Parts: sequence; structure tokens; C-alpha cells
Amino acid sequence: MVAHVASRPRRPPLVGQLLVGVGLFGIYLLVDARAGEGRRSAALRHGRSIFDLEQQLHLDLEKPLNHWLYPHHLLATLANYEYAYTYLLSAALILTWVWVRRPEVWGYARDSFVVLNLLAMATFWLYPTAPPRMLADLGFVDTVTHGGTVGSWGWGPVDAANQLAAMPSLHVGWALWVSVVLARLTAHPAAQVVSATHVLLTVFVVLATANHYLLDAVVVVVVVLVAERLAHLFHDGPPGEVVASCDAFFLHVDATGAAQHVGGLGVLHASGDGPDLEQVRALVRERLVPIRRFRQRPEVSSRWRRPRWVEERGVDVDRHVTECRVDGPADLYRLLGELAQEPLPRDRPLWRVLMVRGVAAAGEPETSAIVLLVHHAVADGIGTVMSAMRLFDPPLTLPVSPRSGPGRLRRAAAVTVGLAQLATDGHAGPVGEASSHRGFGVVDVPLEEVRRLARARGVRVTDLIIAVSIDAVRSVAPGAVARAEGTLRVSVPFMLRAPDTGAQGNVTAAIIVDVPAAAGPFEDLLTEVAGRTGRLRRPTRAVASRFVMATGLRVLPEPCAAWFARTVYGARFLHLVVSNLPGPTGDLRLLGHAPRQVYPILPLAPGTLLSLGALSWHGVVGVGLATDPALLDVVALGAAIRARFVELGADLGASRSVPPLQGEEQPSA
Repeated sequence: MVAHVASRPRRPPLVGQLLVGVGLFGIYLLVDARAGEGRRSAALRHGRSIFDLEQQLHLDLEKPLNHWLYPHHLLATLANYEYAYTYLLSAALILTWVWVRRPEVWGYARDSFVVLNLLAMATFWLYPTAPPRMLADLGFVDTVTHGGTVGSWGWGPVDAANQLAAMPSLHVGWALWVSVVLARLTAHPAAQVVSATHVLLTVFVVLATANHYLLDAVVVVVVVLVAERLAHLFHDGPPGEVVASCDAFFLHVDATGAAQHVGGLGVLHASGDGPDLEQVRALVRERLVPIRRFRQRPEVSSRWRRPRWVEERGVDVDRHVTECRVDGPADLYRLLGELAQEPLPRDRPLWRVLMVRGVAAAGEPETSAIVLLVHHAVADGIGTVMSAMRLFDPPLTLPVSPRSGPGRLRRAAAVTVGLAQLATDGHAGPVGEASSHRGFGVVDVPLEEVRRLARARGVRVTDLIIAVSIDAVRSVAPGAVARAEGTLRVSVPFMLRAPDTGAQGNVTAAIIVDVPAAAGPFEDLLTEVAGRTGRLRRPTRAVASRFVMATGLRVLPEPCAAWFARTVYGARFLHLVVSNLPGPTGDLRLLGHAPRQVYPILPLAPGTLLSLGALSWHGVVGVGLATDPALLDVVALGAAIRARFVELGADLGASRSVPPLQGEEQPSA
């Protein structure tokens, strides 16, 4: 059965668009600031050269039109005001209309307008040109000034405006640009006829009022076409919303062969085969498909353009929601490893739900599990958990703390400092020959036990999880640590998602921590980790990382952004990803079935050792482990993590032991 929900394109923040306009005006003022006698002399010389060329080509229409218009006082006044205002009003109206009614083409309209003006201003700077009205010895009459036109030359507040900008004519350029945009929008024919008439009228007016040469209008046609083609290059293609640079990052990483899925595993309490497949499909159709990204797929039209989110005409839920049977927990984890290395099909929205039967170990009551996988381009870890929560009752929200964030000046300073810090982070040492295969495992640790262990040592829970992860890696894969010259680089995702951000997209930053991992007491390792993770509490790296992902990559040509993603997100720059995710609180039900435990599923960066996600839920920290079997055995790693928590608890005289790795035997003493 197919579900379809229409999507509405999102507009970028209005403040940012207004700042673009302010920036353009600032550039215009910079050009105007170059005024001086030398510049004025050059502009007069250029104006005469253009007029002489027109005379040679028999195109000098300006003087006859000017001499005809001047004696007709009413027509001259109307022409003066048409010259002063209509090009401004028409451009403002079309920009406002596109913003309000056609946000899907706002980027094209804005960028073509910006490029048009930048090209014109560059010409004003390099080739200042005086208009015919300033060449009084040639017999031109300045109708605008003589008419006392309010808002134009000769009127006090704007009398000092740049008047050496005849070539090219922005009056004609803006009017023509409006017609081009209307044609692209396939506006009503009447609107296009009115706009075309306005273009012709503007050409007549700028010539008859002696404000432009005919060649000014001819040249600006080329400028408008160049601006339109450049905007077309980046904005034409499949319909839909352009994928944000921080989301496209993970689509590029996919091309390395390391599939980038984020997801979750929910193991249900023993209750037979669990929810019926058709019930699950109906639930997904009702609660997940309305999420915009769950009904869109990325489409690439050119390697030079970022992909676009294209609306799927109908989401075939039956293809996205399937079921299978396994033979116990170990078989479940093998299945999840296979799913982690299998790319999601790009011909449909990038997600899948899997009901898994036969999850219980031998001799235990029958139970099932539900798996949700989405591509990292769709959502980050927190966003995926938020989406998964929509399948459960009662409705719950994650405990996301409100973040006001630093002001603009502090953010700019933090970005500057943070970029310098990121630039000095250096490379990560090699750990061995990687593969495209994936292993998956889980560990359960009582939440209060983790908090108690962290408090007893004066560290944060995240510090403890990082230290235990590194300790387990060095015990299971000492060769990899030796090849990395005894230092493991850990990437720690830093949540920037505000309560009203929603579940879509990547709203996190990553902070890199280098930790000496040579053999030694665990307590020394934990102390080292706690000391080095202080940067997690300083915002500069997080803000700079977010700036690079969300803003820096956006201005790069797409092949460069792809190269950056495949270079920095992998073995050259990190070894482990350790993420401590907030979990929901309270009792949950999936179609009446209670989950026993939930685990995050994180993607493995190409060539790295481990991605570890820890999610607290219902008094238990569920740890999901993703490894490359060629570099790190996931079963041995899970056992080492569990053993370290058991040992730490024993050192404190723990009242309860840590559960064993699910699906594995409790190791003997």
C-alpha cells in the first residue's frame, strides 16, 4: 500500500537573506567611495568613447529621444519617475512574491539577482562611465534634475549617489531580470506581457532622459544572461529542496563503500512473535511517513551540484517495512552487521524498518525485535531516536536542554579560534588494512551503576564510557594501537539540537580527543581522558566544527565538498566514534508490546576501529557497537567492555553485577 503526503519547501532564515541585500548595498557604497577627479575624468572619457562608437555604428538614438521628450513637460515628469522607481518596485515585488509563494525557486531568484548586481558593480569599479546627461557640451538635457524628481538626481538625500555607473544599465538589467524570472516560473502570460512592456518602456526612458547609452542596455542583456546561467547551473535540475551541506557530507562518505546508516534496535519483552507485520506497516504509515525526509529521496543531477530531496510520489511502505527470522541473539547481531554494510537503495526514501522474529536465546520464551535504519543524511543519532519514538506510546520527547547559544560576535570569535584549533589537530596514525564488512554487538550496563562509578572517580559519564572503550580496544587489538603509535583519536559528537529543531538533518558537531592508549592502569587512562575531554566543555571547537559542516562546505564546489568528506571522515583523522545519547524516560509500548531494551546503531567511519553509541533508557545504558571485523572483533570487544565494568563495580563493592554481553556466555573467572 502506498502512502503519500505533500511536502512544503522550507524558506531559509529571513535575516540571512536581508543581510545579503545589505551586503550588496555595502559593495555599492564601496564602489561609490572611489569618487574623485581622476575617476570622474575617466568616466567622462569612457562616456564619450561609447557615444563616439554609437555614432560610428549609427546607433546614437539618445539625443533625438532626449530632445523630443524634454519639451513635453508631463511626459518628461512621468518618465523621470518611471526612471527613479519602477525598476526598484518591480524587483522588490518579484522577490517578495517568490519568497511568499514560490520558496522552492527562491535560491535561484536570489542568486541570479546577486550575480547580476556583482557583475554590474565590478564593471562600475573597473570601467566608470558618465551618462549622456553629464556630457552637456554634446547638447543633452538632464530631464531628471530639471524636473526636480523626488528620489533621484538633484534631490538632496540622494544627490551624492554614484552617478558614474552608466555601463551597464541596472535599470534595464533589473527590469529584464524580472522578466527572466517570470518566464522561468511560467507565470501567467498577462504578467509576462506586462513585464516585457516594462522592459521596453525602461529602455526608452533611460535613453530619453539621457541617463544611459543604448550600448548600456545592450551590454546588460549579456550580464543578465550570464547571471541567469550561473544561477541555473547551481539551482536547475530535479525539483525539490537542496540537501544541506552537513547532510550531503554523509552521502559523499557512502561513495567510499562505508554505508552510513543510523538507527536503533528495540528488543521486546517475551511475548511470542510480537506485533503483526501489517500492524507495524499501518503504524509506520501513520507516524513515520508524514515526516518529510521519510517520503523523500536524494537525487543527483550533476557532480557539480548538491543533491536535492525529491518527493516520492508514493511511499511503498510494504517495501520499507519487512520481517525476517533469526536463530537467537548472535544471529540477530550477525544480521545487523550485514545490514550495516549494505547501502540503502537510492531509488526510494533512505530508511527501512525490520521486524525480527526468533530473537530469544535457546531455552528462553519467544520474543521479537524491531530495527529502524535511516541514512545519516536524513538524521543524526538524536534525530533518529526522536523519529523512532513516534512509533511508541505514550508520546514522549527526549530530554533536550534548551540552548540559547552565543551571540553573533561571540560565535564569530569562537569560529575563528576553533578553526585555528581544528587546523592544528593533525592526523591520526594508521591502524591496519580495513574492509567493508561490519560487526555488531551490544552491552547492557545499569545506568545508576555507571553514574555511581563516574561520581566515585570525579569524572563525567561520557569520560568513563570513552575510557572503557579505549581500554577494551587496547586489550582486544593491541596491534592496532601499536600501529597508531600508542595514541587513539576519539571523535565525540556534540549535540546542538534545540527542543524545537525537529528530528531531521544533522544538528551536531564533533570534537576530537587524542588519548594515549599504551598499556597501563585503567585509572591512569581514565584520568588522562578526563583531562583531555575538557575541550568538550569549551565551545570553540564545537562551533567551528558546526560552521565547517553547515556553512563552509556550502560555499565549496560540490566535488571539493565530496573530497573533503571522504578525506576527513575516516582513518586519516580518527579511530573511534563514541556517542553518549540521551534516552526517553517512562514506560513505552509498541502496539501494546513493551521493549526490554533499546540500543543505538551507529555507522562506522571508513577505515576506523569502532563506533560506539550509548543510550540510557529505563534504568539501563544500552551500548551498541559497530566494528570492522578485519580490525576489531566485536564479540571480544563487548566482552572486554562488560568485564571492565564488572571489575570497576567490584572495586567499589557493587551491590549488583553488570549483565553479560547478550547472546554470549558469562566468561569464567
